[in-house]
Amino acid sequence: MQCPSCQHKESRVLESRPTEGGQSIRRRRECLQCKHRFTTYERIEFVPITVIKRDNRRESFDRSKLLRGIVRACEKTGISHQQIESLVDEIEVQLQQQVGREVMTQEIGELVLEALRGRSEVAYVRFASVYRQFQSIKDFIETLEELQNRLDRAEMSGNWYAPVAESLASEPLTSPIPSSSIGF
Repeated sequence: MQCPSCQHKESRVLESRPTEGGQSIRRRRECLQCKHRFTTYERIEFVPITVIKRDNRRESFDRSKLLRGIVRACEKTGISHQQIESLVDEIEVQLQQQVGREVMTQEIGELVLEALRGRSEVAYVRFASVYRQFQSIKDFIETLEELQNRLDRAEMSGNWYAPVAESLASEPLTSPIPSSSIGF
């Protein structure tokens, strides 16, 4: 394993533990040359998914792009990095379970929005503004009205507490999340 700091090729494992419900192993490592510590993950390799972009270009699904986009949308919302990782895991599992090996970016975006809707309205609007390419305040207003209508319908059906219960059932909050850009 190459050190991200000095590119030395040898490191030692300090700690290993299963993560993502046993789907991967997280390892803390230390470079034998510069003593820099870093984290690596070992994951099951799934059949590759091809993402069809808006301009019809095709590229391999990149989990890190999805994670960066969600992290950016969730900045300062109280959603922990661990909760975001879990959300990305759920979306990735949904994509892997699809019959086809090609998926449109719109499908991924809708999966993200559905997951964010119950967790954070702010993160939902942030992600929607980039994903749906908002051009004016009117786009924001329409999205906010859509969110309010969903909450009103849930309240009328006696299920007004569902979004709140979901967020309360989530893992405890941690420190703020580092920034990055939205995109996949």
